[in-house]
Amino acid sequence: MGRLFGTDGVRGLANREVTAEVALDLAVAAAHVLGAQGAFAGHRARAVVGRDPRASGEFLSAAVAAGLASAGVDVIDVGVLPTPAVAHLTATLDVDLGVVLSASHNPMPDNGIKFLARGGLKLDDELELAIEQRLREPWDRPVGADVGRIRTDTGAAGDTYVEHLVSTLDVSLAGLRIAVDCANGAASEVGPAALRAAGADVVVINASPDGRNINEQCGSTHPEQLQAAVIAAGADLGVAFDGDADRCLAVDHSGVLVDGDQIMGVLALAMRDRGVLAHDTLVATVMSNLGLKLAMTAQGINLLETSVGDRYVLEAMRAGGYSLGGEQSGHVILSAHATTGDGVLTALQLAGRVASTGQKLEQLAGVVQRLPQTLVNVPGVDRARADSDEALAAAVLSAQEELGETGRVLLRPSGTEPLVRVMVEAASQADAERIAGRLADVVRERLAL
Repeated sequence: MGRLFGTDGVRGLANREVTAEVALDLAVAAAHVLGAQGAFAGHRARAVVGRDPRASGEFLSAAVAAGLASAGVDVIDVGVLPTPAVAHLTATLDVDLGVVLSASHNPMPDNGIKFLARGGLKLDDELELAIEQRLREPWDRPVGADVGRIRTDTGAAGDTYVEHLVSTLDVSLAGLRIAVDCANGAASEVGPAALRAAGADVVVINASPDGRNINEQCGSTHPEQLQAAVIAAGADLGVAFDGDADRCLAVDHSGVLVDGDQIMGVLALAMRDRGVLAHDTLVATVMSNLGLKLAMTAQGINLLETSVGDRYVLEAMRAGGYSLGGEQSGHVILSAHATTGDGVLTALQLAGRVASTGQKLEQLAGVVQRLPQTLVNVPGVDRARADSDEALAAAVLSAQEELGETGRVLLRPSGTEPLVRVMVEAASQADAERIAGRLADVVRERLAL
């Protein structure tokens, strides 16, 4: 069997790769591994299980709950809630384990299983590997009163999460009209509820999940509907979540998209002004636009870059004690209030900055001037040699020297395909396209299979 866990839990086509049997077996193995690690500390273990509204989440969450209960773990089934809500509940309800059934921004047929340790943090690689190694092992099953019990939450968990979100604001959103695209996903109820509780006038679209329409031409991966809704409603801004609401993108009053880099820039300045931006540092990945780095440098804020993936951002934040990090995709982590990216929290904080400054989002986001960017995928090449070919390295160095400090070159081998991505940012789109095309030719020549 190949490695089950990827960079964000187990994910794949529901009922083919992510089956009820896999879900049950993973839940049992997770209970055994965490118990053996001392995570349950000799007491009767408790877990929170939540999901997004995909149809397959119904049987998968039932399988996870069954597996945990069969291993002696009491389960609180909170139903449909965002991933960050389950993480928050795992951290605050004195439970030992959290499980989320979601494939985030993926299409509806997919689903995934993500485990959270006590405190609401993702499991590290070693624990995930240990869980895989103990799948379907023989074990001594508890009986009688020792089996776990499953309790269904009646809505209190969602209310608790909304109260937590609103408590992070120190300003009312009264007077702001905000359009919200819920992606027919996990935040369809709590997202608008939190913004309304904070005082905003909320216009909601795509908040009618039916198990099949999650992420379907809507949400943060398809912001066109939100852009139109903002203009039609005369809204001050709009926010779009993905299926499990761990991401947020925004739209200004004129319908222009505000991406994760710009959101991070706005929040970094807001936190710096309040004295809560730890070490005056923002953590982002190497794929963030160079315009973000230039803007932060001009404002006296350090930008720490990590590999691509929110788990690497979070690792760097925990290691350095930083308070803000994220990705261009809108996955923003505010460590004072959340253990993972939280789209609704991000939306509230962004709207709070608009309310407290009296400025339009267009003005606030303008601090980050995105450089023109070109991305060229070069297929059919030996990606393993991308970092070692001397002629290619020389071509990249020459291109970077040509661009100077107002441009950037990045080569990224695919992790799964015979493909290399060439990304160039430059002062003009023409320069970015010209240099990217030239480097793509070198990649084809040097790394041909």
